[in-house]
Amino acid sequence: MKSVFTTLAFIATGALCAQTTTEKDSVKDKTNVLDEVQVSNKKKYIKVESDKTTVSIKDNAMLNTGNAYDAVKKLPGVIAAPTGGLSLNGRGVSIFIDGSPSTLSGSDLENYLSSLPANAIEKVELIYNPGAAFDANASGSVINLVTSNKRLKGVNASFNINYNFNKYQKPSPQILLNGKEKNLSWQTMIGYNYIDREQRSRNGQTFTSFDPDKSIIQERLTVTTNRNFYARVGTNYKLSKKSNLLFNYNTNFGNDRDVFDATTTGSEIANYFNNGTNKTKSSNHEISLQYKTKLDTIGRTLDIIAFANVFDRNPDSKANALENNIGSYNDFRSDFGLLNYYLKYDVAIPFEKLKLSINTGGKFNTIKVNNTGFYNLNNPITDVIDFDYKETNLAFYAEARKKIKKFSFTAGLRFEDFKVDRIGIVDNNRTDINFKNTNWFPNVSAIYEVADNVNISASYSRKISQPNYGVLDPNGSNFDQYNEATGNLALNPSFIDNYEFKISAMDFIQLGANYTVTKDQNLFLFNAEPGQLVSTQTFQQFDKFKTFSAFANFPIPLDYFLKGKEEFKNRMNNIDKMNYIYLNINYIKNVTTGYDFSFESKPIWNYAAQAQIILPWEVKSSLTYFILPAGGVWEIYKIEKAIQQFDISLNRDFMNKKLKVGIHAFDVFNQNEINALVSGTNLETKFYEKNDSRNFRISLTYNFGNLKLEKENTDIQTEKVKAGGGLVK
Repeated sequence: MKSVFTTLAFIATGALCAQTTTEKDSVKDKTNVLDEVQVSNKKKYIKVESDKTTVSIKDNAMLNTGNAYDAVKKLPGVIAAPTGGLSLNGRGVSIFIDGSPSTLSGSDLENYLSSLPANAIEKVELIYNPGAAFDANASGSVINLVTSNKRLKGVNASFNINYNFNKYQKPSPQILLNGKEKNLSWQTMIGYNYIDREQRSRNGQTFTSFDPDKSIIQERLTVTTNRNFYARVGTNYKLSKKSNLLFNYNTNFGNDRDVFDATTTGSEIANYFNNGTNKTKSSNHEISLQYKTKLDTIGRTLDIIAFANVFDRNPDSKANALENNIGSYNDFRSDFGLLNYYLKYDVAIPFEKLKLSINTGGKFNTIKVNNTGFYNLNNPITDVIDFDYKETNLAFYAEARKKIKKFSFTAGLRFEDFKVDRIGIVDNNRTDINFKNTNWFPNVSAIYEVADNVNISASYSRKISQPNYGVLDPNGSNFDQYNEATGNLALNPSFIDNYEFKISAMDFIQLGANYTVTKDQNLFLFNAEPGQLVSTQTFQQFDKFKTFSAFANFPIPLDYFLKGKEEFKNRMNNIDKMNYIYLNINYIKNVTTGYDFSFESKPIWNYAAQAQIILPWEVKSSLTYFILPAGGVWEIYKIEKAIQQFDISLNRDFMNKKLKVGIHAFDVFNQNEINALVSGTNLETKFYEKNDSRNFRISLTYNFGNLKLEKENTDIQTEKVKAGGGLVK
């Protein structure tokens, strides 16, 4: 046992950790900055703490070659649901970027993350049970993407290009400029993504309201072209030794196209052929201004943030169909707009002698959404569906942390006053739904330090999940004779109770379990009206949804076993020279109250591994593999065939690490596909989806300028990231 702990201590000291030493103050004098860099100059990839896990992205060859969405899906405990969306250790997640909660949802959020290159992300924080400083609408967990924040003296630049190979071949270039002159630090990132891909899907559907049952098979091939221009600008002006003024502006412009061919066949119907084109233009603008200051010499700080986000999307679809040699058409377009803005403040008040700290703050947030859809289905008369959504939220919170010997306690309370107005106009019928709610959301946690680098923690938090615009909007897509997709205006907000127990050791080992009880859970499913041969994709409310999950993350230090203890000691100070495997195991069991399954609800198992193997000629190989075996039930979907993927990446540095060259292969064995059985009202669906996930990429990055690091905290930290259980030093 002693030798095992000795081995773990070697790893913890040397390599398998996630981020550099946490910045404690937003403004440090030059001497302190240099001291911090000298202490934490070892490259670290994964760090496990009691309240969060931090994973380095930019310097991690396993994660930094694709887009942000691909990188997030490979993080420990993160699982991409078969029907879309992400979960963390079995619980729903909210996506934050630089501490700011993303207003986008569904495919809009996925497209946004897919447009953001992974090497623009410095690190990702997996926050399992966020405290009162986070919005109560943060659901079960938070994934916070922290973009690059390095500021170097003079002017510096990095040029990166990814060339993607599948059936199509497209480049994605990017340039990063940053610099520092006197009191002004700045950074500019500009890039362009151009990606083509295919998706094949098949739905075998049985309509059970007929006697006997009727069945149809629907198949679809979609070729998607994504073109996206993005720019990210950030500045930090040091007003004084105690105060900083930070400004960020981020923008994205998308121009996407889907070309599809579809068929519907069945014993009761003639063959139905459908083809068409969807074109979507979108733009996203985010602007934030933050004032950070130290109020005194004992560590009291004040942050004030103003943030605004404007998003527009304009899809235009034209489809043609043929059945019994009779042609038809289905034209659709919509004008979607989203406006989100808020003003918030945070105050930190430490009492070092008492080993006590108090954080408090407030926030006022407004979200407005409008989507007007115009439909022509075999008729020159245009049908209009109009959707309006407005949410205002006033919130205040207080959170205290206290350390007593080896125990650290956190207790917080958040007040939120929601007012939500939903208006839907379909076929000239107007539906108004108003929701007003005032609630208190508590959180408590306790951490016990068993030994150095070994902690046991337990936590509880209560959250709310407002149905986002994507699940409410009555506008839909893929309307034809046998399919329709629509939102559900009548959904209630979900209230969530989260319980978690966890053991963290040596900065990289994690064993834990969580239990979540959700009232009025909203789930996506396929339904059919009695006597109708039409599949409706929508969201449905379930009275109660319970999730139990257990998880384990731990490394296998290959050098210790293959090279011996002495060689392992020599390599542990430089992770670039180490051979290791990092394993993640998840067990997830869902129980849905008030829903009759046509199959037994069995738990999900998910296994993932990331490995680094050093090859001759200083070539570093990175390998990732995950598998979600068949037989388990995800929410209400039974996995019929294992979902799995194997990736490999070869990387080498040249010219004193100024030039980085990589060759990457994704889904080498072409096994990543979804086969699921979905049980709905009057309908059972065998769902199949296959993306052309096997593709290859060549990446090239060249850095020039002054590479000597002088680091400052210049992030726009619009939410408290270290909250809900951090230790008080």
